Amino acid sequence: MSVEISTIVSGAERLGEGAVWDTEDQRLWWVDITVGLIHCYNPEDKSNQSFAFGEPVGCIARREHGGLVVAAKSGFWFFDPQTGQKRHIIDPEEDQPENRFNDGTVDPAGRFWAGTMKDGGEPKQQGKFYLLDTDLKLTEMDKLFYTTNGLAFSPNGDTIYFSDSNKLTRTIWSCNYDSATGLTGNAKTFFDTRQVKGRPDGGTVDAEGCYWMAGVNGWQIYRISPEGELLFTLDVPVEKPTKPMFGGKNLDILYLTSIGFGLTEGSEANQPDAGGLFAIKGLGVTGLRQPRFKG
Repeated sequence: MSVEISTIVSGAERLGEGAVWDTEDQRLWWVDITVGLIHCYNPEDKSNQSFAFGEPVGCIARREHGGLVVAAKSGFWFFDPQTGQKRHIIDPEEDQPENRFNDGTVDPAGRFWAGTMKDGGEPKQQGKFYLLDTDLKLTEMDKLFYTTNGLAFSPNGDTIYFSDSNKLTRTIWSCNYDSATGLTGNAKTFFDTRQVKGRPDGGTVDAEGCYWMAGVNGWQIYRISPEGELLFTLDVPVEKPTKPMFGGKNLDILYLTSIGFGLTEGSEANQPDAGGLFAIKGLGVTGLRQPRFKG
């Protein structure tokens, strides 16, 4: 295996997250959470368009009906990046102004999962995962988290993965998933990240059913088998990788977002592209098509 990691979008002081590859438009969509920017990277001409949303954005997904579904500081929205038109759907945590949305993904049936977390200050276990159905009905997972993260699905859609990045938890769970109803089974520990350097941030699943985890604060990403066995560790050029996502025409490029602030003192010179977007080639595996939101 000859792995090549390249910086494709540089950027300091960025909280890069939420990478999702759209196979229909052949673009990588991703966000800068803190400043509320939504980015669209085109690998054909290497351009990166940026769209201002107007508030912190945790995660996004493409919609079958056009535009994006967005999970932001003030809840769920529809957003058309080209026109700037926004439509608010619902804010499930209007009574918790300290919280914002963080990680999310779309399930095989076209529903949008997204999780919340306390935004800044002393961490508190007050985040939740929410499911926005295609009829815009909202349900929530009956469990509290510090930092919701790591949402992904197995290739056949019968398993959902999710994690908590907080240093007191740093665990990835899995549970049975019914794609027909959106109902989850009982969660079980899939991978305890205390055995590796990084804490669990964003995740994705490859075509062989293995889970890829960004090891934030660990300078690494990891490939984990469906049975929870660590198969592969890759050193990356940033301390805080945040979200891996397979893309490209053959879904064989692993894109990776990162954080460019709050770095370990003295490490800045060793990671000049922290906060940037990276492309990793030569891994020898391919990813899964990411569904669009059907609502």
